[in-house]
Amino acid sequence: MGRELEAKFRVPALEPVRQRLRARGARPAGPVLETSRIFDTPDRRLLGADCGLRVREAVALAAAPGSPACSATLTYKGPRTARQPKVREELETAVADPAELVRILQRLGFREVVFYEKRRETWRLGPCEIALDELPRLGNWVEIEGPDAAAIEHARTDLGLADTPVSAETYVELAAAQGEADAAGCRRLVFGTAGGTV
Repeated sequence: MGRELEAKFRVPALEPVRQRLRARGARPAGPVLETSRIFDTPDRRLLGADCGLRVREAVALAAAPGSPACSATLTYKGPRTARQPKVREELETAVADPAELVRILQRLGFREVVFYEKRRETWRLGPCEIALDELPRLGNWVEIEGPDAAAIEHARTDLGLADTPVSAETYVELAAAQGEADAAGCRRLVFGTAGGTV
């Protein structure tokens, strides 16, 4: 069984964190534009139970030679068993055709309820994965995912975030609150729309 263990921090700017990562020899992956599509039943049974069903696509913004230009995953997230750091079951698999997967989910009765974009850089610092994220309207975020709470706290201190509060909210919750509802009732948070840029 997969498990997600992470802490998320809102920061005024990403460059100071990026500089600390470089100074500590962290290894970066190229930046991507991610789109996350959250699906639920018509009665919102999944989100009501603090679960999530996501189809995510990532398009490389500066693809390195030999690296994939895009990728997609299907992810199920179980309810949070702890919040600081956040701990929850996470099951994920690669998807060859995300558009076809979306059609399958729709045929099964799932509806898209939240759609959001983010620009992400991923770095490896010791046993932790560090994501530098920018989201429309929501600003800049650092997400630290690690094998245990001690590793996350060590990375947090290394990155100068010891005094920065941990966010209890997920990106899905933030996007649902800040996104604009489309005609089908899906909350959308995207770059390049009125009020949608950071």
